[in-house]
Amino acid sequence: MERWWAWQFALVALATICTAPSDGKNEEFPSNTLINNVVTDPRSGRLYVGAVNYLYQLSPDLEVEARIETGPKRDNRACTPPVTDACEEAADTDNHNKLLLLVPVPDAQDVLVVCGSVFRGICSLRNLSSVDKLMYFSDTKGEKSYVASAEESVSVVGVTSYFTKDKDNFTVFLVGKGYGSHDSTKLISTRILEDYGDWVVFDSIIEASAVQANPFVLRYLHNFRFAFKDGGFVYFLFSRTLGVQDNKNFTFVSRMCEDDQGYYSYTELQLNCSAVNNKYNKAQAAYVATPGEVLAQTMTESGQHGPVSASDKVLFVTFTSDEDPSTSAMCMYPLRSINKRLVEIISACYSYNGIINERPAVYSPYSSKSEELCSSIKNCGAEYLPSPLASKAEFALTSEPSLVRNAHMTAVAVAVEMGHAVAFVGTAAGEVLKVHLSVHSEVYGRVQADVTGDKVNKNLLFDSQLQHLYITTEKKITKVPVQACHLKTDCQSCVSMKDPYCGWCVLEGKCTRKMACSRWWEEKIWLWSPNQQCVQIQAFDPPNLSCKKTRQVGESSDRLECEFGSFKSEAVMVIADSQVRVTCSLPDPVEIPATPDQQDYVSVPVMVLVNDRIKVTSGEYHFYNCAATVRKNQNAPCIACVTSEWGCQWNALDHSCSDNNAAVVSNIARVCPQFESPEPLLIPVGFQIPISFQGRNLDIYPKPRFSIGTELMKDTEVTVTPEQGSKFKFPGYEFAYDKQQEVNVSFHIKDRETERKIDSTLTVVLYNCSVGRGDCSLCGDADSRYECVWCSASRRCVYRQLCPAAHPAQCPDPEITDIVPRFGPLNGRISVTIKGSNMGIKKDDVKRITVAGVDCVHQADRYSVSTSVVCEIGPARRLPPVDFPFERFNSGPVEVEVEGGRKGKSQVVFTYRDPKPLFVHPAKGPASGGTVITIDGEDLDTASEGDVSVSVGGVPCEVVAFGEEIACRTGRYRGQKVPSDLLAVTVKYGRNTTKDVAAAYQYSENPKVTDYYPKGSFLSGGRRIVVMGSGFDLIQRACMKVLPLPNEFSQNPSPVEFVQEALSKNDTVLQFFSPPVNLSVDTQSLRTVLQLDNEMEDLKGFDYHPDPTFNKLDNNVITETSVIIVTGRGFAKAMTAKEAQAFVGDASCHVNILQDDKLILEAPSSQPRSKSKRQRRDTANDMLELVVKFGLGEWTVDSVYYARKDDIPLAIIIPAVIIPMLLFIAVSVYCYRRKSQQAEREYEKVKHQLENLEESVRDRCKKEFTDLMIEMEDHTSELSEARIPFLDYKTYTDRNFFLPSKDGANDAMITGKIQIPEARKAIVAQALNQFSNLLNSKTFLLNFIRTLESRPDFNARSRGYFASLLTVALHGKLEYYTDIMRTLLLELMDEHVQNKNPKLMLRRSETVVERMLCNWMSICIYQFLRDTAGEPLYKLFKALKHQVEKGPVDAMMKKAKYTLNDTGLLGDDVEYCVLTLQVLVHGEGPDVTPVKVLNCDTITQVKEKIIDQVYRNLPYSQRPKVESVALEWRPGSTGQILSDLDLTSQKEGRWKRLNTLAHYNVRDNATLVLSRVLHTQAFHQHQDSYEEKNALLEEDNTFHLVRPLDEMEEGKSKRGSMKDKAMTKAITEIYLTRLLSVKGTLQQFVDDFFRSVLCSSSVVPPAVKYFFDFLDEQALRHDNVDEETLHIWKTNSLPLRFWVNILRNPHFIFDVHVTEVVDASLHVISQTFMDACTKTEHKLSRESPSNKLLYAKEISTYKKMVDDYYKGIRQMVPVSDQDMNTHLAEVSRQHTDKLNTQLALHQLYQYASKYYDVIIQSLDEDPAAQNKQLTLRLQQIAAALENKVTDL
Repeated sequence: MERWWAWQFALVALATICTAPSDGKNEEFPSNTLINNVVTDPRSGRLYVGAVNYLYQLSPDLEVEARIETGPKRDNRACTPPVTDACEEAADTDNHNKLLLLVPVPDAQDVLVVCGSVFRGICSLRNLSSVDKLMYFSDTKGEKSYVASAEESVSVVGVTSYFTKDKDNFTVFLVGKGYGSHDSTKLISTRILEDYGDWVVFDSIIEASAVQANPFVLRYLHNFRFAFKDGGFVYFLFSRTLGVQDNKNFTFVSRMCEDDQGYYSYTELQLNCSAVNNKYNKAQAAYVATPGEVLAQTMTESGQHGPVSASDKVLFVTFTSDEDPSTSAMCMYPLRSINKRLVEIISACYSYNGIINERPAVYSPYSSKSEELCSSIKNCGAEYLPSPLASKAEFALTSEPSLVRNAHMTAVAVAVEMGHAVAFVGTAAGEVLKVHLSVHSEVYGRVQADVTGDKVNKNLLFDSQLQHLYITTEKKITKVPVQACHLKTDCQSCVSMKDPYCGWCVLEGKCTRKMACSRWWEEKIWLWSPNQQCVQIQAFDPPNLSCKKTRQVGESSDRLECEFGSFKSEAVMVIADSQVRVTCSLPDPVEIPATPDQQDYVSVPVMVLVNDRIKVTSGEYHFYNCAATVRKNQNAPCIACVTSEWGCQWNALDHSCSDNNAAVVSNIARVCPQFESPEPLLIPVGFQIPISFQGRNLDIYPKPRFSIGTELMKDTEVTVTPEQGSKFKFPGYEFAYDKQQEVNVSFHIKDRETERKIDSTLTVVLYNCSVGRGDCSLCGDADSRYECVWCSASRRCVYRQLCPAAHPAQCPDPEITDIVPRFGPLNGRISVTIKGSNMGIKKDDVKRITVAGVDCVHQADRYSVSTSVVCEIGPARRLPPVDFPFERFNSGPVEVEVEGGRKGKSQVVFTYRDPKPLFVHPAKGPASGGTVITIDGEDLDTASEGDVSVSVGGVPCEVVAFGEEIACRTGRYRGQKVPSDLLAVTVKYGRNTTKDVAAAYQYSENPKVTDYYPKGSFLSGGRRIVVMGSGFDLIQRACMKVLPLPNEFSQNPSPVEFVQEALSKNDTVLQFFSPPVNLSVDTQSLRTVLQLDNEMEDLKGFDYHPDPTFNKLDNNVITETSVIIVTGRGFAKAMTAKEAQAFVGDASCHVNILQDDKLILEAPSSQPRSKSKRQRRDTANDMLELVVKFGLGEWTVDSVYYARKDDIPLAIIIPAVIIPMLLFIAVSVYCYRRKSQQAEREYEKVKHQLENLEESVRDRCKKEFTDLMIEMEDHTSELSEARIPFLDYKTYTDRNFFLPSKDGANDAMITGKIQIPEARKAIVAQALNQFSNLLNSKTFLLNFIRTLESRPDFNARSRGYFASLLTVALHGKLEYYTDIMRTLLLELMDEHVQNKNPKLMLRRSETVVERMLCNWMSICIYQFLRDTAGEPLYKLFKALKHQVEKGPVDAMMKKAKYTLNDTGLLGDDVEYCVLTLQVLVHGEGPDVTPVKVLNCDTITQVKEKIIDQVYRNLPYSQRPKVESVALEWRPGSTGQILSDLDLTSQKEGRWKRLNTLAHYNVRDNATLVLSRVLHTQAFHQHQDSYEEKNALLEEDNTFHLVRPLDEMEEGKSKRGSMKDKAMTKAITEIYLTRLLSVKGTLQQFVDDFFRSVLCSSSVVPPAVKYFFDFLDEQALRHDNVDEETLHIWKTNSLPLRFWVNILRNPHFIFDVHVTEVVDASLHVISQTFMDACTKTEHKLSRESPSNKLLYAKEISTYKKMVDDYYKGIRQMVPVSDQDMNTHLAEVSRQHTDKLNTQLALHQLYQYASKYYDVIIQSLDEDPAAQNKQLTLRLQQIAAALENKVTDL
């Protein structure tokens, strides 16, 4: 019967996944600027790209068809279009594309709507065939034509629709947009595309105030993401807040009817992604598509959305999470579900008053009205509701995420392939993921495109055939195929992709899409990739066949073939019962390969082919060989034969194994002739013992004659003796074996007649007592069945019968050979291992151990029989006194006593000693650890390495080397802040000895990487990478590593890393060669890091690129002057011309130009030699290798040869010279243009980055400003003149005139105290009145002033003080005072003009008149301050104070986190949190006051904030002082007084930290009690002592937040290099952006104050106008006083003399306290004010002070404000002398009686007294004075006041 065989194909799942990069280059479109929007025309396939300043029209293959420049344009958001020169603020402004909409127009050409950010968002219409043709644009139509937004951050969406009016149909588009401050205020608007009636193009034709009202837009922060239409409805997808204080976003979809004439159908439905807390709350991108059959069925089965069909539309939305910003999700919402829920909401409003399930389901989102919300509702097209509807959160449409990622998903597009939905999801990292949407949606790969790291734009588009995807990132569009099936060349890699687009086409042997596979409709012809199954041979029938048999099958008409190795045969395929069977004919036995040694079969590869060449599947078929089965066990051939898997048979007569044959019966093991069951099983070495055994099935041997042997005894065979029955015996062997204690010995038995082996299973155990039992104890420990004894005669352990002598009852004494360690610490407590022999058989045998005379505790668990004992030593014995006659060494032998009183004593001695670690180097390392430190000292190698542990400041240090020096690797410092102190290094020996090296090691800040270049490398590596940063000197080992990222799309069996050590290293620069990466991975999945000891620093943005490819040369002939042009691809990805190398033979070529696809090399001038010795020998061949080297990558491009000079005719030479020259020139021009364009692009990029930085700071400032405004609301709402704590007139003048004096607040004029005896008071009063009259004499007063000013000891301070006294004394006659001032000013002016330095006048208060002018301004502007300028100044002060105090302020260093002054900036990041304290004021009722403080505030700072809040309605002078109140915290039943310093204060070395709330662990909402301290005298006494104590403590170094450097540290700092100082400065300047933030927050308050002071259009004090007119007159009087000098005079007289003073000292006008920190910021603002008033232009540079740079941008505005102010005053109506005198008289009348004029006169007289003689002399010399008898009058006054002797 003919035999045939077949096997069955089966689909078996495979689990491997892999992706491979695409071979073909994707089409790309690069943009020079940021791409905003992309749309595609479904009919033509064109793309339209809206970018910043550009609009492009691209072909489907991304070729540029048209390009139009749309910006920058001269514009300003505040300017109303059209923008002309009248708008002074206009500047070149980038035009961001806000909306790009393709609008189909019936019966006309389709148009493109283009809206930009310039000109308030006005749009234009462009020709769809050629976008450079403008069809419509107008900027003169006013606000109604403002469509988009002028702000870059506001999102705009649009959708086309229609509108009917008067039976006419109009094409319109609806626009949804967020809030922009200068935009159209319409949230949603309908825009017409033609002029009609009163409407113009782009007019908003529907006015629906409910949806378009102005006030709500900002409040709700709308962010529109998508707009679409379906089924007669228009939908908008957006996120917004609920309009309350909480800024959490919620996502809504709004719907309204297409032709809704009043937006009455507008309804919003909240969409939730995740039922738990609506975690993913903010929509980012969306796409509408059908789900396909599979996803529709999945969605239906989930039960979330009801029934969903394959043709239903589904809204796919990606969301981000405010709660967890690192993650995002995608959710799906069928439009049917959205519409159904919307109908429910509207119906509830219509029928059930807005109630569903007894709960309100709807509300009006943009209206405060709640009544009559739900009224009559009609069908689409008519009125629905008078105001919009929105679903309540409880009735939101919720969907569970179908995909969650730890990345931001920024774009989504969905396609359906063969009924399966595939989503393409773009991320913020620039990747596009492929997702198979099903029950468990799975990311199965990435789209193969260059990932730049820029985020994917939300416009993710398919081409018109859905074959390609257009991926838009920030500056690039890439066209990529949706699948890359063709790249997979075998079934397994094809199905491992799990790509729904792909499958394995069995008949064609390709990975294809289904429709691309011929006969795809037939079953199992196309194997779908996600099923993970390939055609596989599941089984053979028969499963195997003997190599001696063969069968053939008949011919077949099918084109199937089987291939067995090299043999091919026809095959027939039969499909039955869903099983596929293929029948093949077999090769002849002679064609089957030989059976290999040690095997009983041969494997032959089998392939099934279709159409001669295409492999369907493959496998292996086994041809067995029964004759070879006996190789497996030659001692038992029969058993080996019949037990083989092939079913072989044993022929006992022939003694052979053959294929299964019915004629032979012997095919089971038990019938084989065999020998078994040996006795005994244990045989000793060296002693012959007889062995007996059993025989079975030996009937075929009638006269048995057998011999036995074994491999161990080689050829020595012994005759077997038969015994009774089936028993046999032989005398045994005297074995010799000493390799192991035991070994199995197998015996073979032969028939002596035939010499054939008969099956033997005889195996015994041979053992040797001597092996591993070298002493008596070990011998005694042997198993008793071995009968081993210790033979004293031979001193060996032997079998009992081999030792004739008597065996000893006890083993010899223990012998000790070694001690580990040999040294121990004096305190003991380390383990000592004692090695030797005969130390007992079991652990209990050890009775006592002593080491150097000290008992050692036996550690039984570590005992090894006989050879090793471990014990723990105790402390050393105390040494005898020095004068003791015996030796004083703590050393001695080790003694061990074991069972039976046997003792052993070591020859080796153990010594106790005291290790002394002394030095540690290096002394510094990074906080991340990993530094190997070496400890030097004396006797450090005490104990053993296992006993020693090291720690640095409590941080474990791993011991890596132990000996005379100890080396350990530092651990990571785990504290929050790296300590600045040196830490102790502790070495611990055992459990009881600790040694410290004090202040030996310092943890420093980790090294920082600031930048590196270049940013990429080829996979071949070797590129020089320079890394810049700081702190690299601390690093011992720096290396660059490349690690393949764990990739969800591939399985990397073992982690691998590529490492390159640093080339060179200093403190600020590291250099590496990039490591070569020998791994076939996607280069995007490589992570490059720096390993700096323990610290890993990511080199973000470092990219590996595939190695470049080189083409063969077009011209292999080179001449001495020619250039070599090498073409290829990918050169410039990670290489520059400077780095690249090239060689011709052994000579180097200079690389002139390197472009991505071209290298231009300069050939060597003379012919070089060949590098290859073989080529050198081959003289006939002049070919030289051209080698290009990029780093470690080396490529042989081609062979070149030099043209022979005598062979080259002139006709060739001339073109050969000219053409390369022209080519070189062309290339140079090209490169120059390319470089120029590149530089321009770089400039634009930097400009864009700066704008982004400015924008981010601006946004931060807006937020800070908003927060500040909310915080100050309660201040400003109640603010009025009554509430602003203005000083009364006297205090105001006292502080302005006298507070700057040397006595300050203790000045007599302020205190009002003067010592005059009671008896003389009347005389003094009378005399002072006379002196007052004398001062009213202009002659005397001018003489008095001039005389004093002539005295050299009458310094500037005295002059100022004198002028202030004079001001008070003459306050009653301000007209006279003004006259004196004018006279002196005219003299001063003349003096300066004559000296040719008029600009210096009034610059400083160096003369009496300059101070008089200052005081005069103070008097005249007081009322203006109270009425006008005071409020903005007070608001500025309060805002600044609040801003400073909302962050940490260092109480000792007077530095703050939030400040305007860089020197007062807290340059450390201090962790803190805001606490709200509930403050109860003792004795003032039960009401508590909530007070916001910081947990890092000192107790004094907390008190100040509490007093500020509790007594906010009282002026500062009436509030309790900090010293007079106590603060008590009552966390439990007992209270605790809080203070800055107490016994609990933390100490850090010599420094003591001030207590903070965090120190006391005061929590949020804690209740504190503020109480006034009774017994104020006692308290003040105590306070004095406290202050003394505090002063002492300050000397003892107290600090608050940042600890200053010690003197030692300062010394180190001063000795540091300039580079270190520069680095410190750079690090500090990281925090300077905070200055910008504070500045931006306070900007409004600064501007308001400046405007109030420098606004001539409102109120100007008459004194200012009067004095400025006086200066104008005097300027005209002098020829050399120009306009600039006049400007300086005015500036010096008012802004610099008065306003700067008030701005720096708000306490001169308000009853407030100005802290040092606030004062520092006020100083910056006042400096800005001063700069604004100067005419000189300040040249700013990077070296300019930060304070100057801070307001550099605003200075020009302020300068203009000052100029306008001066011009405005000049144009005002003049103030006459009469008017001025009237005004001054009124001031005198109102305020003179409040001033202490008598005291001022008294103080003035002190100057008259001091300079009495010279004044008298001056008066005597003045005729006018003589006429008025002024000398006499002064003498009379002097006599009355101080009893002076006169000439009278």
